[in-house]
Amino acid sequence: MGETADDDALLKEFFAEVGEVERDNEVIRILSCFKLNPFEHLNLPFDSSIDEVKRQYRKLSLMVHPDKCKHPQAKEAFGALAKAQQQLLDSQEREYVLSQVKAAKEELMSVRKKQLRKDTASKIKSLVDDKFDQKHEQSQEFQQQLKLKVREILTEQEWRRRKMAMRISEEEGRLKKDEEEQKEVWKRKREHEEQWEGTREKRVSSWRDFMKSGKKGKKGEIRPPKLKTEDPNKSYVQRPVKRG
Repeated sequence: MGETADDDALLKEFFAEVGEVERDNEVIRILSCFKLNPFEHLNLPFDSSIDEVKRQYRKLSLMVHPDKCKHPQAKEAFGALAKAQQQLLDSQEREYVLSQVKAAKEELMSVRKKQLRKDTASKIKSLVDDKFDQKHEQSQEFQQQLKLKVREILTEQEWRRRKMAMRISEEEGRLKKDEEEQKEVWKRKREHEEQWEGTREKRVSSWRDFMKSGKKGKKGEIRPPKLKTEDPNKSYVQRPVKRG
């Protein structure tokens, strides 16, 4: 159930009397939290409901609000709380964090089962007590182990995400470079074609002049008469023979 207006007013009145030491300590706690885990920022267990998230955010935000808290990093802590609440209210981001919590819990329970096989007394207790595992999961020791394991898994996932983002960025850079090189090739080809087209008239004119000079010869040049022979291998002129 959500808080009423009277409850909210009482909460504000209560935190108005909170001392600076408490406020400063809360700022320090928030800023020392593991950045990838929004549950840590709000100081909530992993099974907290949406309403519990909203109530806890309202409570802690009043503690470290820059208008009430004189700590130099109060604004930064207030922003971290707002981001944590936003993550947990977003269904996809909340589901992602909870999936990592589930993976961490399964890994810890798997290790525990292996240990129980070696410990006969604990193994018998687990068979007799139906709530043996449940009590263990609710213990402070297990919750601390779970918190650290979640940190480990979230860190690994973030590292993989960054590596993937880096590879994608490198591939995009390579494709962009290839595209720019291809554009440069087409640019040079187009410039060459334009230059070739620009010299077309000059080339045609030079060809015409060459053809003219080839047929008429150079001006003032005397060319020898061609020998009229039937056999091109003979150097004399064959005269027609008169027949009786």
